[in-house]
Amino acid sequence: MRPSESDTARTSGMPATPRDPFARFRRWTGAVLVANLAAQIGIIVTGGAVRLTGSGLGCSTWPECEPGQFTAVFHPETTYHQFVEFGNRTLTGVLVVIALAVALLVCTDRSRNRAYRVLGLVPGLGVIAQAVIGGVIVLLHLHPGWVSLHFLVSAALVYVSLLLVHRAGEGDGPPVPVVDATTRTTAWALAAMTAVVVVLGVITTGAGPHSGDSEVGYRFTVDPALMSKLHAWAVWAFIAVLAVYLWRVRRAPDTVRHAAWLLLAITLAQGAIGYVQYFNGLPALLVGLHMLGSALLVAGTTRVVLTTRTRAATQAELV
Repeated sequence: MRPSESDTARTSGMPATPRDPFARFRRWTGAVLVANLAAQIGIIVTGGAVRLTGSGLGCSTWPECEPGQFTAVFHPETTYHQFVEFGNRTLTGVLVVIALAVALLVCTDRSRNRAYRVLGLVPGLGVIAQAVIGGVIVLLHLHPGWVSLHFLVSAALVYVSLLLVHRAGEGDGPPVPVVDATTRTTAWALAAMTAVVVVLGVITTGAGPHSGDSEVGYRFTVDPALMSKLHAWAVWAFIAVLAVYLWRVRRAPDTVRHAAWLLLAITLAQGAIGYVQYFNGLPALLVGLHMLGSALLVAGTTRVVLTTRTRAATQAELV
């Protein structure tokens, strides 16, 4: 009879390797991480729908939708706002399930290093933080600062989610640059400028008619036209730096070049939507597409930075 691993460990004096209870599900890690990324982007879109339809108070309280009821209930006096808001809350429930799956598959994978495993906790912690922030937003009647924080945390979770997808497909060896130092610095400059562009975009939206409350023309007491111009200038500066990056990676590996060209496509689409919405009175549909584009911009920039280096598998991963 063939000895078990624990018997072999006892006779050899080596500690027994704990059995991995999730080993048979490990092959689903990539799909779960992609689903998490898609859901994190999706929650930005549904959150945008809440803001753009003025449904931020469709449910008047939290965690209940209405006093005494946790779900949206149809009756003759019900407006569609309640269902829009409750739909966004429902997607949060889906995110909880996906985040739990991410944590189980990533955090228990002892073939990977600790940094990667700890990263698997972030989506779950982010969902919890977002639920609390969402509750505060309702209780404070759509306070603009909290509404803006809600979006920025979502953008940060898109970054982490893309990072998880990328890290799952590479090893845990030390990072090895595949481009020169100046090119890597340019990539990081794009990342910093993305943060500036997104923050200015959040302030611009919070200053305009789609701040979240249909009864108030603006929430941030700043000039919407001026903020739009500052936002546009930041985007043009981003495009200039991206053009420099594209020139520098013209002979780089395909993965690096493809990520850069994809980011350019996202940026140009975002710019086009931004100008069209501005000169056409900010139609809600275009503003919603612009919010989707913001999430894609964060993901695209993250991908650009990550492709400037590679990680080889460690000996433990090869065993």
